[in-house]
Amino acid sequence: MKKKTMVLGASTNTERYSNMAVKKLQLHQHPVVAIGNKIGTINDTPIIKETPDINDVDTVTLYLNPTNQQPYYDYILSLHPKRIIFNPGTENKTLEKIATEKGIQTIEACTLVLLATNQF
Repeated sequence: MKKKTMVLGASTNTERYSNMAVKKLQLHQHPVVAIGNKIGTINDTPIIKETPDINDVDTVTLYLNPTNQQPYYDYILSLHPKRIIFNPGTENKTLEKIATEKGIQTIEACTLVLLATNQF
């Protein structure tokens, strides 16, 4: 099943894990929305700076440290994702608690590993 995934903290820098995640998600044919602090593209996926209203987001995968996540709390919750993946270095007990209270599954895991092991 293909899962529309938002990569929050996307970067055009090919050495960044967020960039690798967008590419791996594309490779596995998951629709990707990439949001970052600089406009650009990763393959054919545009990186946008805005926070557009997007429907049917299955997963939000985070590549922002907890401090940089704070301005996005309301936005993430407004998307009503089924789950949020906290990649290594993005663990955030506050956001995890808020999300869980709203019925959103939270996972502390690496998106790249989940994709590589068919657990995504």
